[in-house]
Amino acid sequence: MLIDTHAHLDSPKFDNDRAEVIARAREAGVDIIVNIGFNRETIPTTMALAEQYPFIYAAVGWHPTDAIDMRLEEDLAWIERLCAHPKVVAIGEIGLDYYWDTSPKEIQHTVFREQIRLAKRLKKPIVIHNRDAHEDVVRLLKEERASEVGGIMHCFSGSWEIAKQCLDMNFYISFGGPVTFKNARVPKEVLAKVPDDRILIETDAPYLTPHPYRGKRNESAYVRFVAEAGAEIKGKTVEEFANLTSLNSRTCLGLAR
Repeated sequence: MLIDTHAHLDSPKFDNDRAEVIARAREAGVDIIVNIGFNRETIPTTMALAEQYPFIYAAVGWHPTDAIDMRLEEDLAWIERLCAHPKVVAIGEIGLDYYWDTSPKEIQHTVFREQIRLAKRLKKPIVIHNRDAHEDVVRLLKEERASEVGGIMHCFSGSWEIAKQCLDMNFYISFGGPVTFKNARVPKEVLAKVPDDRILIETDAPYLTPHPYRGKRNESAYVRFVAEAGAEIKGKTVEEFANLTSLNSRTCLGLAR
């Protein structure tokens, strides 16, 4: 009934109880988890999880904070080879991050552009990381004609004006833990306006834990709290909201119904 479109269950934060965390997600009604591999260390561990569990799928790409470490031709070729794997459903997370000062902007832009071009060649959707870089993310997506593949605006934190531009480019808008926070006015307002057929939900586990567990480690089972918040905002039952976001996830990522 529920699909967590973005998790990092290969994180060391789960090393002591990963199997139990995954079992709790299943018990909570999570049918599918998309785990994200985003650099040289996490891509192999993400692939291992996808091969171990039939209901875990993978997205692979290069995170903007790690852009400076990317061996562009070599790592792009590696990502391209992995995209032939039947469990790899997207390229990501890719994008721009102006909050953490780890990779120069011009390097981030190059890495982002090249991965969009790869996704277009492979006809794979992309998963977008955007932190404090809304205008540049939208500009580069437009310049590279990313609308040809579309994808997911991961844990969307922008305004409705930014969301509209992303929707126009064939992207789904994904909401995580912050939409459950009492003081999170903007994401609630944006979710209320996004068309039903373009909403996704996620955890970003172990990060961005929803209320009532805010401040603790996040896990995929907690995507239910995001669904509950979304259902309330949209005036639907939790089951209705879970079903529509699951259908959207399957459509976006080409997952079997």
